[in-house]
Amino acid sequence: MTKIAVLGLVGILIAMLLKETAPQFSVYISLASCVLIFFFALERLSYLGSSLREIQGLVEIEDSYLKILLKMVGVTYIADFSSSLCKDAGYSAIAGQIEFFGKISLLSLSLPVFVTLLRTIEQFFVS
Repeated sequence: MTKIAVLGLVGILIAMLLKETAPQFSVYISLASCVLIFFFALERLSYLGSSLREIQGLVEIEDSYLKILLKMVGVTYIADFSSSLCKDAGYSAIAGQIEFFGKISLLSLSLPVFVTLLRTIEQFFVS
């Protein structure tokens, strides 16, 4: 975490220094810092995936539910990441639309799990 914090702070400092002399480069520095931090986060996501597979073996969760969960995590991070970049670049309207689309995507991804949960509850009460 310390490496990521230092990387972020250095990116901000360089972007702030360049903002006065070359504002177009400050956006690129910010983008590069975000992309580097994102690649570090991908390493952590691989650990999360292996942990979820271990839990799946213990609790016997269907593969489709695990895939939906991982897709939801991915959509959340991508929407947040791209929205933050748009806000930093001064395009808050586009950032808002990205956040809205991310929320709609999460809702549509979660519907099959919600329907299965309702069917399970229904079977529990009928039996």
